[in-house]
Amino acid sequence: MNRLDPASTPFFRLTIDNASLGLFNKCDGLSAQVEIEEYQEGGNNGYVWKFPTRVTWPTIRLTRPVTEDTLKITRWFASIQTGIERPTGAITALRADRSEIATWGLLAVLPVSWTGPEFDPEGKSVAVETLEIAHHGFTD
Repeated sequence: MNRLDPASTPFFRLTIDNASLGLFNKCDGLSAQVEIEEYQEGGNNGYVWKFPTRVTWPTIRLTRPVTEDTLKITRWFASIQTGIERPTGAITALRADRSEIATWGLLAVLPVSWTGPEFDPEGKSVAVETLEIAHHGFTD
């Protein structure tokens, strides 16, 4: 039996409505939090009731070196000027051999920020871009 290393450093593929926007080497913000409302019941001194109210979803930040896929991101941003559509999306963690580790489906995806590279003729760093997206939660 050939086991794949679960601790290998993954990279991430972003798809919007099943169209790939390319591969990213950093992803943060994949999380969810349930907001809690507390209720103190009279006569009950043993505990405080905790009721879930809503789930919040932080924005997700994806970072990569600039590639030919950068144009796909800027086109997506430009499309917002003519009307906002909130497509479904997915972020898939991949191993070096491109086999899938896990996929997170995203509802109502919207690009909210893009930061392009800084070009410095004296610098030795890679030209990097960062995309930040908002969403309304994970799909089933």
